[in-house]
Amino acid sequence: MGNHVALATDMTSLPIDYDMPLLLEACREAGVRAEICSWEDPDIDWAAFDAVLLRSPWSYVEQLPRFLAWCERVTTVTHLLNPLPVVRWNLDKSYLGDLDAAGVPVVPSSFVAPEAEPADALRAFLERYPDAAEFVVKPTVGAYSRDVQRFSRGQEPEATRHIAKLLEQGCDALIQPYMDAIDRDGETDLIYFDGEYSHAIRKRALLLPDGTVDVPSQDARTARDAAPDERAVASAALKAVVARLDLERPLLYGRVDLIRDGEGRPVLLELEVCEPSLSMPFAEGSAGRFARAIAARLEDISRERKNG
Repeated sequence: MGNHVALATDMTSLPIDYDMPLLLEACREAGVRAEICSWEDPDIDWAAFDAVLLRSPWSYVEQLPRFLAWCERVTTVTHLLNPLPVVRWNLDKSYLGDLDAAGVPVVPSSFVAPEAEPADALRAFLERYPDAAEFVVKPTVGAYSRDVQRFSRGQEPEATRHIAKLLEQGCDALIQPYMDAIDRDGETDLIYFDGEYSHAIRKRALLLPDGTVDVPSQDARTARDAAPDERAVASAALKAVVARLDLERPLLYGRVDLIRDGEGRPVLLELEVCEPSLSMPFAEGSAGRFARAIAARLEDISRERKNG
């Protein structure tokens, strides 16, 4: 069996990848030969690995074209996990429209293209959602709450300037109602391996009323067991990805971020199936479950190679 896998990161992000030490040890115990590699290292021979597993290559945010080109090169010489179509689809939050169309309950989302007039786009959003006392503006491509801001309806000029800033950077903007249940209940992040629920965490609200963002940290997270209705939404979202991209098997890993709407129903805030933090320090045995899923996927890859 080919069992050599690269755990792709970058040297800036590795120190804050709290999953990595646990996963590295779990891979050893599962018989997987795992090696930490920077996707930015030009000297690595990616063909030497049976698979490349995206873990924390978070520097891609500032160099998305380069990162996608790297993913394409890796795909030509070995297996990228999750695969390239998933990466392309998930790196832009326009995927929320696809999930909404598939019947997955998502946070209402309005997208603003670079050629749009920011003030007109915001006004249309506010008219569409008159009950939204607050709203969030974020880039459609980003990580770790970068350039995400919370506004009240009375801050329309400030919000318009923020939208304009994002559009000037060549990025689409996303506007969503701010659901205040997150201030009370937090966010539930559900983690799945090979299509099966593993564990969940509670993440406290990071967008503060004054418009600032609480820096994401381990202190913002606590263990939580996902409720049945949350698991149902998360499973539906992951199955919708498989159907949308016509994949042959479940995603190797995925994180589904949910909050509750004004009526208490779970709705999808984000779906992370490219390079998510998986909060394994908060769930005993989760690294082992992931490592065993990796080992099983490597066996599938090896079998496929033998069968031509």
